[in-house]
Amino acid sequence: MSRSVKGTLSGWANFPKETGYMYRPEKYKDLREILQSKSQVHYISRGLGRSYGDTALNNQGGIIMHTRFNRFLYFDDQSQVLECEAGVTFREIIEVFLPRGYALPVTPGTKYVTVGGAIANDVHGKNHHRDGSLSSHILDINVLTSSGEIMNCSRQENQDLFWATIGGIGLTGIILSTRIKLMKVESAFIQVDYKKAGHLDEAIDMLNETEELYQYSVAWIDCLSRNRMMGRSVLMLGNHASKDQVEINEPLSLKNRRKLKVPFNLPAFVLNPYSIKAFNSFYYRRFKNTSGVFVDYDSFFYPLDVILSWNRIYGKTGFIQYQVVFPLETSRQGLTKVLEKLSRARCSSFLGVLKRFGESGNGLLSFPRKGYSLSLDIPFRGGDRLLTFIRELDELVLGYGGVLYLAKDSLMTPSTFAIMYPELSAFQEIKAKFDPEGLFSSSMARRLNIVGDIG
Repeated sequence: MSRSVKGTLSGWANFPKETGYMYRPEKYKDLREILQSKSQVHYISRGLGRSYGDTALNNQGGIIMHTRFNRFLYFDDQSQVLECEAGVTFREIIEVFLPRGYALPVTPGTKYVTVGGAIANDVHGKNHHRDGSLSSHILDINVLTSSGEIMNCSRQENQDLFWATIGGIGLTGIILSTRIKLMKVESAFIQVDYKKAGHLDEAIDMLNETEELYQYSVAWIDCLSRNRMMGRSVLMLGNHASKDQVEINEPLSLKNRRKLKVPFNLPAFVLNPYSIKAFNSFYYRRFKNTSGVFVDYDSFFYPLDVILSWNRIYGKTGFIQYQVVFPLETSRQGLTKVLEKLSRARCSSFLGVLKRFGESGNGLLSFPRKGYSLSLDIPFRGGDRLLTFIRELDELVLGYGGVLYLAKDSLMTPSTFAIMYPELSAFQEIKAKFDPEGLFSSSMARRLNIVGDIG
C-alpha cells in the first residue's frame, strides 16, 4: 500500500498553510487499500494544488495526490470524445491534441490543473456566456466511492452522484476518469479585439453588446480607480482564428514561450496601494482600441503561466482570492458597491477580472450562474483588520444576491455559504448516501459545515 508522508501544504494563494498526510498511489487497488486501511479518519483528493484556499487541504487528515493517474485512455476522432484519467492535466491535453486540431471546450486561467480538479470545481472560462462551464462538456465520470465501488455516473445513470460530484469539491468520492468532448479548431490562434472602457457601466454595456459576436470575452478591470473612472477596463474579445486567417505553414503549432520565474517570496512592501495603482495606470494606458490581433493559444488563455510561481509576488503571507458573481438584475449596483468599498479601503488588486456568465449549470455546488463575475486578489496583510473587511464585503455581496466561488475561497462563514448555496441540503443527502461514514472531508468542508468535524 502507498505510504503517507507528513507535510505542510497550501493552496495557490499560500493561505492558509496546513499539515496533512500525503499519499501518492499509482494503481486503483492502492486507492482502495488507502481507504480501507482507516489510517486516517478522512481523506481528500488533490491535483496540482491550483485551487486558491483550503479546498484541497485536510488539516491532520489524509491527502491523496493524483498526479500519477495521468493516462489517456481513448480518443474518438469522429465524436471528438477524449477518455482520460483524472490526473491528466490541461497542459497535457493541449500539447497532445491541439496540434491535431482539437482544443479544450472550457478552460480556466491556468493550464496547470488536473481534469479531476477541474470537474470537482466545475471550472469556467472566458466563454461561459456562450459555452457554459466544464460540466456542459462532460459525458460521464467514474467515481470510487467510500465502499470501494466504482460507479459510472452521467446525465442518464446515477444522476444524483453526477451532479453532486461536478462542483462537489471532492466530497462525494474519488474521481478516477471521465469522458469529455473536445472542440474542433483550425489553428492555435485567437483573433482578438481590444476595447477600452472608461468606467464600469461602459464595460458592462460593451460586454452586453458584444456577447453574441465573440466566443471569448473578458475584461481586466482597475479596482483602485475612483469617481468617473471607477471600474475602467480593457476588454479582450476573441474568436478562434481559421487556418486561412493566420496564413502560416503550421497553423496548429504551439508557440514556445520563454518562462520567467519568481525565485522567492517578495518582501511585503513590494505590493502596496501605490505600486498597484501605478501598475494599473500603466496597464490601462498600454492598450489601445485595436481589432484583428492574432494571439497564440497560450498567451490568450494563460497569460500568467509564463511566470512560474507568480504567487510568490504576494510574499510569504500569501493573498486572498475573492471571486463573486451577481445576478444580471443586481450586477451593476453590486459591482459598483464592491469597487467603491475596495477603493475607499485602498484594498489592492491588480488582477481584477470582469466576465459575463451565461446560464447556470446543474452541479449542486457549482459556482457559475447568469450575471457578471468579478475576481480579485488581495494581499494577506493586517490579520484581523483584513478579516473584518472580508466579512463586511461578504455582507455586501449577500445584499445583492451574490455568490462566492469555492475554488477561490478561504474565509467564508458557514452561514454565508448556506445562503449562497441553497442546494446544500440536497448535496448533503447525496453525500450521505454514497459516503455514509464521512470518509471524504477537507478543511473547507469542515469550515463551511458541509460535513461535520469528524475525529
